[in-house]
Amino acid sequence: MAVLMHSIGATAMPITDDERTFFVALGERMAQLRKARGITQTQIAETLGLTQQTYQSYEVGRRRIPVSTLPNVARVLSVSLEELFGESESSPRKRGPTPKWQKHIEVIAQLSRTQQQFIAQMLEVALAQVQQREKDLTP
Repeated sequence: MAVLMHSIGATAMPITDDERTFFVALGERMAQLRKARGITQTQIAETLGLTQQTYQSYEVGRRRIPVSTLPNVARVLSVSLEELFGESESSPRKRGPTPKWQKHIEVIAQLSRTQQQFIAQMLEVALAQVQQREKDLTP
């Protein structure tokens, strides 16, 4: 009986037709957004800590993408979760960064996590220096 229980627990849960349709459409949007930003599957997979094959299986809807991975995918693709899911936002979005900053953000998103952390630390130091100067100049 224990062997039977073990094998039942090891099987994947079946996916409904609605779920399959959702994951295929999600994967198509992910591919479109990735291509529009000039990011390869290998680059996004590296950034997310996945293999290229795993990421590719998400894009074609062969595998369900974990919910915990979705915010990271949205961040790397510079979109909201609503846009990633194909939902139109009900309220107008605030104007985003200037095109030059957007380009910088897209380049940074393609870097390894270590490189991203290094750049984040440099920005934090620079911003802290600017804030300190402003405090020093305030009477």
